[in-house]
Amino acid sequence: MIDLYYYPTPNTWKASIMLEECGLPYRLKPINIMDNEQFAPDFLAISPNNRVPAIVDHDAPGGPQSVFESGAILVYLAEKTGKFLAPSGPARVSALEWLFWQMGGLGPMAGQTHHFMRSAPEGNDYGKGRFTKESTRLYGVLDRRLGVAEWLAGDQYGIADMASWGWVYFHRMHGQQLDDFPNIARWYFAMYDRPAVQRGIAAGRDATDPPRPPFWDAPENFVHAKATQAP
Repeated sequence: MIDLYYYPTPNTWKASIMLEECGLPYRLKPINIMDNEQFAPDFLAISPNNRVPAIVDHDAPGGPQSVFESGAILVYLAEKTGKFLAPSGPARVSALEWLFWQMGGLGPMAGQTHHFMRSAPEGNDYGKGRFTKESTRLYGVLDRRLGVAEWLAGDQYGIADMASWGWVYFHRMHGQQLDDFPNIARWYFAMYDRPAVQRGIAAGRDATDPPRPPFWDAPENFVHAKATQAP
């Protein structure tokens, strides 16, 4: 059994989607980041950077194994199951390149864009413009990649796709429209059609008290069906 320390965010979706795709048994351990539960000593012992997600694998060889950082969790689960990450060769290199691209680029920059667009006080036009422009650049990088490859690592769906998809789910929060990125749109809906992806983003939706912020599920913030592809 794997414990998934969870609050519904693009980063925690990486872990829940991967667990669903692999068919691994897991149980949710909600961490209400809106109520600062991520700073509790018991959680810090598992995730010293006080961020979700984190996991504890109770079936690991040698006893329970904790893993923090979403990218590390994806690699750990891929190696545990032998799924969604090539064991060697160019396909593995490509998957890790795009995984780390998301970890170091798309996620942090999109998160900053969201902050400056929604939460920063007035007078932060420079920050808003800077991060929105960088998000646009990164979406362009993603779109070009998906113009020459079906999936981020090449012709096989895998952990790099799981890492990036949850961020694109909230593209409108990043000042982006899928109409501007047709290759991303094709990839986005191909992933959305996967039952494990739908289960992964539904997991824990109501597991926190209070639930996630109201804007999180606002229809204007995301695309959730092919009929609404045009933002």
